[in-house]
Amino acid sequence: MKRRFWLLLSVIFAVSASAQNDIPRETVAITYPLDRTVTVRFRGTTRLPRLSGEAKIKRTGRRGTRIEMKIEHLPRAYELGGAYTTYVLWAITPEGRTDNLGEIKRSGSFLIDSKIDVTTPLQTFALIVTAEPHFLVQTPSRMVVLENLPPRDPGEVEIATVPVRYIGNTSDYYRELTIPEVADSDYTQTPTSLLGARQAVKLARFAGAEREAPEELKAAEEQLQQAESAWRLKQKDAEVDALARRATSLAVRAEELAVARRAARQRREEIARRDEAVREAERAAADASKEISQLREAVERGERTRELLERDLANANQRIRDLQAENERLREELQGARAEAERAKIELARIEGERRAEEARRAAEQRAAKRRAAMLKLKQQLARYGTVRETERGLVLILPENALWTSARATELSPRAAAKLEPLAALLANYPDFRLIIEAYSDDRGDGEALRAMTEERARALAARLVAAGLDSARIESVGMGAANPVAPNTTIAGRARNRRAELILVPETETERTSRN
Repeated sequence: MKRRFWLLLSVIFAVSASAQNDIPRETVAITYPLDRTVTVRFRGTTRLPRLSGEAKIKRTGRRGTRIEMKIEHLPRAYELGGAYTTYVLWAITPEGRTDNLGEIKRSGSFLIDSKIDVTTPLQTFALIVTAEPHFLVQTPSRMVVLENLPPRDPGEVEIATVPVRYIGNTSDYYRELTIPEVADSDYTQTPTSLLGARQAVKLARFAGAEREAPEELKAAEEQLQQAESAWRLKQKDAEVDALARRATSLAVRAEELAVARRAARQRREEIARRDEAVREAERAAADASKEISQLREAVERGERTRELLERDLANANQRIRDLQAENERLREELQGARAEAERAKIELARIEGERRAEEARRAAEQRAAKRRAAMLKLKQQLARYGTVRETERGLVLILPENALWTSARATELSPRAAAKLEPLAALLANYPDFRLIIEAYSDDRGDGEALRAMTEERARALAARLVAAGLDSARIESVGMGAANPVAPNTTIAGRARNRRAELILVPETETERTSRN
């Protein structure tokens, strides 16, 4: 008895290209019988109407359904658009799921026959062939070039086929004018897998991987560079193909992560916006409740007042008329008194403001004079310890390396440094209105990060010695500058020795800074 096979649901898919005009297309889904080989022919779409193909399909139980397909005169993919580099065979289930069955490879640059032998676990499905930017795409593009037809001669087995409408990937990538075209010379000279890897990286960038998945995108770009280098160095085709396919896989991973993370970020932002709207509504409700309560209290007070007035109205009419006249007179006198008081208040405020401004100006002049005198005295006293110069930041005392450390890379202070630092700390303690910034410098011999770390240790050691000698640690800031800001060329021994130094910068504190520190 012949078995009847049923097609379940339709799959919606539309074809996009200038020649296809986004017109929805139809093919058929076929339910394949067990252990029977069915020959299925394929027809070209309006984009490639002369293209044809044939497949032998056999379902073999748990192992799935085997598809052996042959396509005649398959052109190069780029002829369909600059975004495409290869072809992919797809199975479309009645539930609407698309399955990438594999890449249809071409072995040359001219019109040739192409074959693919794959297996799918599906039983009921439609088959289409699309042009794609790379072989690992998750959904088919709208550039459909082949679609299966109902079987002409299924033999003794009755096969149910029903038209299936389908639509593909509607990503803006395929219509984006800024996507660079692939040159003809690249398609004729470059391996297809390498072209696909390039497009996969472009798709990842287009999906926002530079922001959402930078590490994964970097890994894909590095793998692509390895594939490019292997091809330029004329390594074996298998090695280039393996590197390129690995780059494609990494780029697809970066694209998937970028899409997922962007969607998650957008969901978080939407939740935050909703939460803020809820909080705003709650605040508005609280304000409205408070206002309602105030209005109720006002109404109650008004009611009580009205009752009192009504009770006393009969006996108070004449008195009210007398009081109204007296009240009018007093109101006029009060308005005059208020105007006079306001004028006196304004004049008093003006005089007080002028007095305070004059006192502030005098105090500022006195502080400035005191600071200049302190700066001059401090500069003279600091000259005993090293070279002193005055800059926009403040007074700078330069201490050479040989006065503090025993060698060019030592971080512990030498014994003789105490004889200089202890009296220096005592001197600086007498000037509490100055902050101290310690900057340690080195020459440029060695790794920059190591030099910076070494100078940071030197600066901290110098600050610790000054604190131990009695200087307030809250006034001190220590910084390791590495090989920055050389005062002499690092090409000579003498120049490098001059660059290995410590600069003690005494910065006058403002009144606000001094109050905050205390």
